[in-house]
Amino acid sequence: MKSINDYVHLEPKLYQQVLDNVEKLFLKPLNQWDLSKFKRVIIYATGSSSNAAFGALPLMSKILGMPIQVEEPSISENYLMNIENDTLCLAISQGGHSYSVVKLVERLQKNQKMVVALTSEKDSPLARVSNRVLEMGMPVEEMPYVSAGYSVTILDLILIALVLSKKFGKISAEEDEKYWQLIQEITKKLPQVIKQSDQWVEKHVDDFSNAQRITFIGYGAAYGVAREGETKFTEAVRNNAWGKELEEYMHGPYLGLHSEDIIVFIEPNGKLADRAQLLRKFLKQHVNHVYTIYANQVNLSTLTTGDLAFEIATNELLAALFLTVPIHLMAYRLSQIKGVDLEHSAYPDFDQITASKI
Repeated sequence: MKSINDYVHLEPKLYQQVLDNVEKLFLKPLNQWDLSKFKRVIIYATGSSSNAAFGALPLMSKILGMPIQVEEPSISENYLMNIENDTLCLAISQGGHSYSVVKLVERLQKNQKMVVALTSEKDSPLARVSNRVLEMGMPVEEMPYVSAGYSVTILDLILIALVLSKKFGKISAEEDEKYWQLIQEITKKLPQVIKQSDQWVEKHVDDFSNAQRITFIGYGAAYGVAREGETKFTEAVRNNAWGKELEEYMHGPYLGLHSEDIIVFIEPNGKLADRAQLLRKFLKQHVNHVYTIYANQVNLSTLTTGDLAFEIATNELLAALFLTVPIHLMAYRLSQIKGVDLEHSAYPDFDQITASKI
């Protein structure tokens, strides 16, 4: 069985595979369906798929020029079904077996809503109940704790938004071409991102191994990365971890600080960089280990020994396509050190009792 580490190292190949097959995956089906009336988008997803949606959301909203929401399928199906008919509903489940996503899609379609399912498994329960299905462009991961699937979901959502924005004249040809070029550039640089991340992990893995609590802080597209840090460390490391939005963290959670905590800033070098720097300054006075993962190279004089800076000069809203790489690799490395068996469920009776998967 491939590991999280294996799948992270496959990401450059998987990204290029999706880019090479955009016409088949997204362009043809989206052009065939009548989606012309939508004025807003709601993305339904759980776990890492939800984190990925938050990573793609800011850019999707910008290029589509409309509100984008990410909602939990169970809450939506049971309590929030007042969905306007001009809403495009995107339902995501990589394996296509999520009980809450499948049930929600059935309800939405019964109520005559515009629904598109995104999944890797063409013969999954989600694909079978859905009237409109988009394939993710990669196989379902063998590993139950997804890494490449999370990253490819971000890429898929961004490409879907680009296709729709061009189809309905929401974006100029020049802007569209610029985004495609930036995505290709990120894909080309992913091997270097992975190499730098491997080195960073080996350098700091001991500090992370001894941590009792880890908090990831991000903003904009990096908020989804922070959320994924919480998810993956909880799943793979079985450690206490939190993923917070920058301002959210400032309004209460900081009061629970302990000096031995590890804080990891996910910095896309964007609009709120100065705001994040102020929080970083405060935390360094109270916490022993504060790390920052930068999307772009920064002034070397500002870097500390724990920081990681990639050399990708890109739009901050695309940074989620690569900023999670060191987090996934660190989570995998720590799972090895702690002897966590990622190939088998820690609680094999969970799905039997809760039926969370179909």
